[in-house]
Amino acid sequence: MKKSRPILWILIIAAVAAGGYYGWQRFSAPEAGKAQTAQKGPPRAPAVPVSIAPVQKVDFPVYLTGLGTVQGFNTVQVRTRVDGQIDKIAFTEGQMVNQGDLLVEIDPRPFQAVLDQAKAKKAQDEANLANANLDLQRYTKLGEFATRQQTDTQRSTVAQLTAQIAADEASISNAQTQLDYTQVKSPITGVAGLRQVDIGNIVNASTQTGVVTIAQVEPITVIFTAPEDQLPYISEGQKAGALKVIAFTTDGKKTLAEGKLAVINNQVDTTSGACTLIPSARITKPRFARSRSTTPSTDVRSSMKGLARVSR
Repeated sequence: MKKSRPILWILIIAAVAAGGYYGWQRFSAPEAGKAQTAQKGPPRAPAVPVSIAPVQKVDFPVYLTGLGTVQGFNTVQVRTRVDGQIDKIAFTEGQMVNQGDLLVEIDPRPFQAVLDQAKAKKAQDEANLANANLDLQRYTKLGEFATRQQTDTQRSTVAQLTAQIAADEASISNAQTQLDYTQVKSPITGVAGLRQVDIGNIVNASTQTGVVTIAQVEPITVIFTAPEDQLPYISEGQKAGALKVIAFTTDGKKTLAEGKLAVINNQVDTTSGACTLIPSARITKPRFARSRSTTPSTDVRSSMKGLARVSR
């Protein structure tokens, strides 16, 4: 029994030592690893490649950037050219209409009656002219048995009736034109706006109120402004050559169209000190745009609804 006690104590001490070593390995080793990592420092960034090139002397474009508006290339307020009652409206608001499409039809019956009357008057005068020609032939055949006065008078009657037929033809042409005006057609291809009349309304050619407004949106143009103190640089650039204009979307990321500076307004707005510029670029989709232009000198920015860049 006495011999077994030392063995027991040895086993207890060995178990305690093993437990202490395990605990030291579990809790002290991670801290030591963190300390070593901290000593090494943060990871290094990858090296940036560097390249070289020979020095060159080249032209550097200077951009004049300004906000502008995208406007319809053509805008027409359609009005009637005759008076009458509207019988038919052949378009819907916001519809894309083509040139020559019927928009509104006015009651054609009064104008058709005038045309028929002019045609009947011409037929009557043609019959009178035929009879006058026969009488002239008879007087001519009579020779000396017919007085010269009768022959001359008959020739004058034939000439009068011939002129009357020419007037009848003009009346027929005018009546036909008035009848054609009863069909109001689109003069351009574009988008129809809000209609100003309804079926049954009486319209007059003398009134300023139109039937509808047609705006051509394909193509469409850009109008932007530049400060007046930049006009000398723009004029100088135009003398050297046509200035390039680039139209961008509002965020300036997408190119809408490119063209040349076409028009510089001959007046400067006294309230804003800006001059209107119109490029030759034509955009095929309606939207706000930014325009950029380049000139031989400094940078310009103005505030409108689009952006244009002019460049050389």
